[in-house]
Amino acid sequence: MNQNNLTPRHVVSELDKYIIGQDDAKRAVAIALRNRLRRLRLEDDMKKEVKPKNLLMIGPTGVGKTEIARRLADIAQAPFVKVEATKYTEVGYVGRDVESMVRDLVEDSIRLVKKQQHLEVHDEAEAKAIDRIAKALRPGQKVKQEKPASNVGMGNIMDMFKQFNSQAPEIEEEEEIVSEDVAASRRQIRQQIRDGLLDNHEVTIKMEEKKVQLNSMNPAMEQMMEMQESLSAMRPKKKIERTITVKEALELLTEEEADRLVNQEDINQKALQLAEESGIIFIDEMDKIATKNQNAGEVSRQGVQRDILPIVEGSQIQTKYGVIATDHILFIGSGAFHMAKPSDLIPELQGRFPIRVNLNDLTQDDFVRILVEPKNALVKQYQALLATEGVEVEFTEEAIAKMAEYAVNLNETTDNIGARRLHTILETLLEELLFESAEMQMGHIDITEKYVEQKLEKIVENEDLSHYIL
Repeated sequence: MNQNNLTPRHVVSELDKYIIGQDDAKRAVAIALRNRLRRLRLEDDMKKEVKPKNLLMIGPTGVGKTEIARRLADIAQAPFVKVEATKYTEVGYVGRDVESMVRDLVEDSIRLVKKQQHLEVHDEAEAKAIDRIAKALRPGQKVKQEKPASNVGMGNIMDMFKQFNSQAPEIEEEEEIVSEDVAASRRQIRQQIRDGLLDNHEVTIKMEEKKVQLNSMNPAMEQMMEMQESLSAMRPKKKIERTITVKEALELLTEEEADRLVNQEDINQKALQLAEESGIIFIDEMDKIATKNQNAGEVSRQGVQRDILPIVEGSQIQTKYGVIATDHILFIGSGAFHMAKPSDLIPELQGRFPIRVNLNDLTQDDFVRILVEPKNALVKQYQALLATEGVEVEFTEEAIAKMAEYAVNLNETTDNIGARRLHTILETLLEELLFESAEMQMGHIDITEKYVEQKLEKIVENEDLSHYIL
């Protein structure tokens, strides 16, 4: 999407497709996003001075705080990471350090840039992948050639490493003799692959073993993992054989060939810049670390606030891809703030979240709209799931209204979990259909108000049952 099109009005209209209500919060994040784009058009001297206006969303669980931030990142095509403030501990305690949230953001940025770079070389990578599959399906005559031994002395470090390496010391190369028949057959196979005629045909391919990405809990472990990666890069890449369908092979080999065509260092530098200029970090459960008491266990919470402060203010964080400045990352804080208030945060941190947005409790009308209006509405999801079994389900307006009424009542009489209450209500309501539909031809089924009452009324009215089931 052209970033010039990301006007606040457009951003709000996009958010409206997925999130019901909460207009004030939508306007606030839309303005924050637009201000970021405005900053990029400024002269360099002024650009350095303009800091993002971080937001603090205040409201009960299940009203859309996380969803607003996540959808905002999708609309802006920006790196995004959601973290919980309670996962972090003060320096000196065992647990994740707060800088890891920035490293996680860089990883997401790497993923975004890599995906974009792969799209740019997709056609060339796919052509190479098709060639490899055609060779596997119609191999030529193989002639093994022994690679001559190196004449370099033992003083060479790389020679010593090769001898130490667990790989076979004698490396053989294969040369292929391709006859005219084989070449003609491969041309035909390549066309069949492009036409999708061989999608379900099985093929055995050799591909590089994928590295497993691990997220560590502390910087020391991350440094050890980086050293291990460096040593692994010096070894010959291990090949593995897989027997899969041509369709799967095309996808995997296209990805592998794209990796070879792009420059990893370019990806790393672009990703760091993207994270610096457009990154969004959503810090949930801010209220859980907000306290003015000095009771046992709470001193560490204030320590977490002090550790978060320099990152939000702007600092240099070392990552395995390079140093990233956090000055222009947009931070969105979030919390219910039932037991604590925003003013219980340390003053310096309060000042770094100048925009406060209150999100409202959901009403019965909101629940009705949540069930049917969004693009990914719950009712639409269940209709699609049951349609895979040949069951067509229709909900009457009265049934929708009744479910919304039950959701409001349960949130008032038990814990208020917001829109998440609808998940438990729908799952309980449709349990029998979801169980039986795989084996029975049910055809068309109408979910009426009477059906909803029959399935849920006894549970809703029985307070002990509703606490456990709904």
